[in-house]
Amino acid sequence: MLLEDQRFLHEDLERLEQGISDRVLEDPRHIRDRLNRDHQISGFLDRIQQQSKRLLDIYNDTEGLRQKEIQLISTGDPFDEFYKQLNEIKDFHRRYPNEPVENLERAYKRKAPGEGESATAEIDNLFTGEEAYGRFLDLTTLHEDYLNLPGVQSRRITYLQYLNVFDQFTPPQCPIKRPEKTTDQYFSYVGRLAEYLEGFLRRTRPLDDLDKLFTAFDHDFDKAWEAKEVPGWGVDTQSVGSAAPVTEGTGEGVWCPDCAKEFKNENVYRNHLSGKKHIKAAEARAAKGSETDRIVNGEVNGISTSKTSASSAAKDLKERAIAEREYRIRKLALTMETVRSDTRVNVERRQGMTERERQQELDALFAESAEPSLRPSGADDDSDSSGDEKIYNPLKLPLAWDGKPIPYWLYKLHGLGVEFPCEICGNFVYMGRRAFDKHFNEARHIYGLKCLGITNTTLFREITGIEDALKLWDKIQRDKKKEKSGGENVVQMEDAEGNVMPEKVYYDLQKQGLL
Repeated sequence: MLLEDQRFLHEDLERLEQGISDRVLEDPRHIRDRLNRDHQISGFLDRIQQQSKRLLDIYNDTEGLRQKEIQLISTGDPFDEFYKQLNEIKDFHRRYPNEPVENLERAYKRKAPGEGESATAEIDNLFTGEEAYGRFLDLTTLHEDYLNLPGVQSRRITYLQYLNVFDQFTPPQCPIKRPEKTTDQYFSYVGRLAEYLEGFLRRTRPLDDLDKLFTAFDHDFDKAWEAKEVPGWGVDTQSVGSAAPVTEGTGEGVWCPDCAKEFKNENVYRNHLSGKKHIKAAEARAAKGSETDRIVNGEVNGISTSKTSASSAAKDLKERAIAEREYRIRKLALTMETVRSDTRVNVERRQGMTERERQQELDALFAESAEPSLRPSGADDDSDSSGDEKIYNPLKLPLAWDGKPIPYWLYKLHGLGVEFPCEICGNFVYMGRRAFDKHFNEARHIYGLKCLGITNTTLFREITGIEDALKLWDKIQRDKKKEKSGGENVVQMEDAEGNVMPEKVYYDLQKQGLL
């Protein structure tokens, strides 16, 4: 009965289109309802593709069954064919009396809340409580994995700091060196991080063409890899026959190529040369250089060059896989920059809350999302009027992420009622001591100092007046010139016993008759 299947597919496609159009006209207020609508539309679109493929196969009729069925109906007695198919249908239902019949009219129709449809049960299982239905990232498990990586164990960072650097894989933000990136532990870590970000993007944007986006990422990576322009994996970072360090530091101090470390003081650099760590690193570097020379000559410890080249090819393949995951993580983090910044703000806010307040906030979130499903269908006008009500905020407290005023004790704790003006920032007023202390490292304050001709901004903390800043800068410049001129104009004198002293001290002692 191909003709009946063909008619059923056409009806199914029309019902799917109607179901999509009904849901597009909706405008859910809560993010959970909006995600549920988008996921339903995405499922309908996938079913349209499947049913269209089946319908196209019927029209192509590669086996000739459809044409044969048309001939049977058009030639001969049509009632014979009709009763034959009717008997087949009766025989099928006689063997399967409890077989349910699919009602397309109700299959894709938006059900009312009282009809027993669990509209958001699937969305509740897609996200964790920390993600809050796709508004924030949940990288706590990956943060623990990052702290256990080789090269990071000595540099413990908080979860808030990790949110700023999880997509940075080059020094100085990333302490992991290139040889340590080829370990299985690091390979597994970047794989899980890329998989989580990709899955998060698919869960929060079900209607976007993400496959096209990921294909563009792969295409861009292939170009960058062929041109050796992938950050941290270029030719200059590790070349054959060279044991040079990955970076030469800032150029201000003394660089140790064996330890790949920069020292601000030359005395500290000299003292560390006799340490066990430096001696071991120097021996390893020398052994690496001699091994590279033997590779060039054709043999390494009795192993043929062909085997060495095979292992080198396997290593290059693994490095490419790791670099591809790092590149994808950077691109995904750039795509979700808004969610990332919201996550940082949410983590900072939750750190100032007690466990009871966190639980109350979570309960309020679920209660707010459950309100639309508990209301009757005739209460739409009431909901519109209640949604426009003005929030009672007589103390003019700052609003939290949910649009409600923050608790008064939190307002007093952070001192948000105290104003801190800064003349250097254009008389901008910062509310609270925390925001005031934080603004000295922000771009606005640094730009204001540079406009005044001040380059060393670290010495001007807690200074907000333009006149005070200029006076301090002039004093610093005078002290530097005086120190420089004083060091150059010192005249050394020597007495009869060979003691060396400044000229002023020599003449003072001579006048006193001590020489």
